[in-house]
Amino acid sequence: MTRDVTGSADRGSATVWAALTAVVLCGVLAVVLGLGQAVAARHRAGGAADLAALAAADHALEGEARACDGARRVAVAQRTWLARCAVRGEVADVTVGA
Repeated sequence: MTRDVTGSADRGSATVWAALTAVVLCGVLAVVLGLGQAVAARHRAGGAADLAALAAADHALEGEARACDGARRVAVAQRTWLARCAVRGEVADVTVGA
């Protein structure tokens, strides 16, 4: 009885390569989605900081406490949180976190 040994070492390798390719593609997709979420959070935080600074500047003449309270309310409405608020004259410096 004679066995045909031609190409037997490669038998099943396509399945391994297909599985490896699928794992690599899933990893790349996860990285791309993570970066997309980070960029979206950065833009949301930037917009919220701008709006909060405008709200604080709008109430700057009423005192820093009222100005920062207005900035906090706007930040919360934008689904962020107010990290820092400082008012000097009519200029408001606001930092938010997403």
